[in-house]
Amino acid sequence: SSGSSKGTGLGGLFGGGGAGYSSADLAGVPLTGMSPLSPYLNLDPRYLVQDTDEFILPTGANKTRGRFELAFFTIGGCCMTGAALGALNGLRLGLKETQNMAWSKPRNVQILNMVTRQGALWANTLGSLALLYSAFGVIIEKTRGAEDDLNTIAAGTLTGMLYKSTGKV
Repeated sequence: SSGSSKGTGLGGLFGGGGAGYSSADLAGVPLTGMSPLSPYLNLDPRYLVQDTDEFILPTGANKTRGRFELAFFTIGGCCMTGAALGALNGLRLGLKETQNMAWSKPRNVQILNMVTRQGALWANTLGSLALLYSAFGVIIEKTRGAEDDLNTIAAGTLTGMLYKSTGKV
């Protein structure tokens, strides 16, 4: 290479040898953020800024989801989490209970039974707790007419009290 700026870049690699850009050619190209006009699109970037909402909401609707809408996600998420944790616990218990057995079909069946039984039990328990929590949260929010942290604390407290109400204090 002779050290000149001509023939550099991809054009120089493929024999294009196009004329290189001198500092005089680049003098009119603004630096990013320095000029309101884009040299590449011939477009004012201020038109690309969105000051309005992205979605059209019905009149009077909130931008955030309320407790009732979030209840479905909470209940479903707790059921799935309970099933996964219960399955892991069932696998642990099944392996522990059958550790003296040789690897065979009866051992596999017993482990699978323990996995499904524990998975269903945990999913049912966590799903029921999420249902109680969500129901209490929605009822308290509608009763108070406010959406704040006090509703969350009250819903959690009432759920725990009801869940443990069959036991002793």
